[in-house]
Amino acid sequence: MSIDIAGGTRAPGTPSAAAASPGATTPGTTTSARGFRPDIQGLRAIAVLLVLVYHAGISIVPGGYIGVDIFLVVSGFLITGHLLSQLERRGRIDFADFYARRIRRILPASMVVLVLTVLAALIWVPPLQLATVLRDAVATALYVPNYWFAFEGTNYLATEVPSMFQHYWSLGIEEQFYLFWPAILGLGYLLVRRSKRGLFVVLALLVGGSFAFSVWQLGQSQPWAFFSLPSRAWELGVGGLLAFGLSKGARWVQGAPVALLGWAGLIGILALAATFDETTVFPGVNALLPVLATAALIVGCTAGHRWSPTRMLSLPPMQWFGMISYSLYLVHWPMLTLAQAALGYEEPLYPQTKIFLAVLAIPLGHVLYIMVENPARSAEFWARARPRRSMMIGLVASGAVLALSAGSLAVTSSSSLSTTQAAASTDPRLAPEGTDFVPANLAPSLQESDSDNPVLYDNGCHRDFESTDASGCRVGTNADAPVVALFGDSHAAQWYPSLVGLAEAGEITLDMNSKSSCPSVSTELRLDGAVYTACERWRDGVIDRLAVEKPALVVLANYSRADLTVSEAEFGAEWQSGLQKTVDALESEVVVMSDTPDMGSPPAICLSSHLDDAAECSRSTKAAMNADVREAEQSVSGATYLDLTGYFCNDRTCPAVIGNTLVYRDAHHMTATFSAGLSDVVGARLTEVLAG
Repeated sequence: MSIDIAGGTRAPGTPSAAAASPGATTPGTTTSARGFRPDIQGLRAIAVLLVLVYHAGISIVPGGYIGVDIFLVVSGFLITGHLLSQLERRGRIDFADFYARRIRRILPASMVVLVLTVLAALIWVPPLQLATVLRDAVATALYVPNYWFAFEGTNYLATEVPSMFQHYWSLGIEEQFYLFWPAILGLGYLLVRRSKRGLFVVLALLVGGSFAFSVWQLGQSQPWAFFSLPSRAWELGVGGLLAFGLSKGARWVQGAPVALLGWAGLIGILALAATFDETTVFPGVNALLPVLATAALIVGCTAGHRWSPTRMLSLPPMQWFGMISYSLYLVHWPMLTLAQAALGYEEPLYPQTKIFLAVLAIPLGHVLYIMVENPARSAEFWARARPRRSMMIGLVASGAVLALSAGSLAVTSSSSLSTTQAAASTDPRLAPEGTDFVPANLAPSLQESDSDNPVLYDNGCHRDFESTDASGCRVGTNADAPVVALFGDSHAAQWYPSLVGLAEAGEITLDMNSKSSCPSVSTELRLDGAVYTACERWRDGVIDRLAVEKPALVVLANYSRADLTVSEAEFGAEWQSGLQKTVDALESEVVVMSDTPDMGSPPAICLSSHLDDAAECSRSTKAAMNADVREAEQSVSGATYLDLTGYFCNDRTCPAVIGNTLVYRDAHHMTATFSAGLSDVVGARLTEVLAG
């Protein structure tokens, strides 16, 4: 998140907004300096505290992430007001001065935190994760972290191992917005023949188009809708339109009714923070609610009426938090993520620890403000120089951070992540004890673990989130062999290496049917908070086809912690009911595979820090298994329950390394290598079922 300090807290609607020069008054002061808006400063305090409490895991604000949306509106409001005043006074925009000011306001604190986070990661982050951290740092130094996270498919609201630079995504949004918005305003002003009303209409059309794109994009890809500039620009644009409406001479902004609108906006923000959560479909239409609430609060405070929330927002604590909000936001997230990385991802931080770190971030944010952010804003060596000096310093600083991150990445990528000792390969066995070190001949290696996927992901047989193609893929060399259909989500796809060898040997014909996050359980599911309709269409299509084709055997395999629309208390019963519906709809012999263990976090990351003590990266058998789902699946009638847990776990733990094989490619998927090694076991069990 970037908190726009570039324009201080001056904004349209203040008596001297048009004449004030951004930066002339220190943001955060509680004086009545010309053009200073304490309500905007207080609004920043609300926004940063919402985000801080949300990231601390305090349940009273499960929707605290809307604080970012508040900041986007405020940024668009302040920046547009400043640019609009230039157009009205000069008839043009001084682009060089604008970008120099942005650099001085935003870059120093963000680069200091970026460098310190990289240095801390080099010390405390597990070696395997370090490469990911440094790649994220490179993207951040290049001002495109938001697009990097979108490309990676990051789910901001639900990520197993979140990026330490994930909070820079909105800084990227703002920097990219600042790149285009002044030019759009300047060019638009000329095209409409210097008509302020005409420019407003042009911008309104652009904002409406961005919002429509956001809604459409959310249906295509939640990460791209969340992180990309085109799908988020409308939020800053709403702030920009607000700047037009509240510019000097706006007579409609007065009186008690308008002031009360500010309270409605404040109540709306707090209500949304308390009711939104990680299951809320976001951004899209739902993002419109905090944006409009923020706009209402700004309008209400602009009225200047004694009934407005301005007095509450102007309280000294609110002003202080607003003053340090940018620095506080920058430091709080690395503190939380670095602590988790240093302690290990096997177990999450205690709630008390997260709260302590969030509280500790407050004085550290103040230190960053008084030592870096505020002094850098007005340092004479570039504030009084020509704009090109600021731009050159910004370019050099970014290049230095990029070199640090890229150089560290090159060194890290060449580091060895194993012991020098080899381990003997072993055939699958019940109750495995596991290997207590990371062998030199580990297959796959830790570096290759997350890419050790079944070939289905490359050849298109595994359906992605949007696909509804229920045709399946056939593999086999013997036309007379019994057809075995494998049906489910990615936890079905992971069994493909176990079965494809049987198909290639002519023992079966494999009919492959798998789709991301879409189990073969006939129940309603969510994907990124929305009802997963593409899953329902695909699943029903596969069931209808298999009911007609009647394969000799249908194997159902699914992730036992799928995102159902029911509550956790109802999960087991709903899972059993949905699975029973699927079994009843199939006119074939059915096998229900027990789910593979869930290790809680990617074991490979843990192993990279425990090369000589791999047992530290195992998980207790009880914790790794979903007891409710196992009981529900065993209660389904008309199907054979096939439990292969004994080949993953003993009665105490589920090891991460067995023989010289790495068992998991992430927290809960087998490596393709381990799956292939189970081919004989799976083949023998399925042969027994086929034989009756």
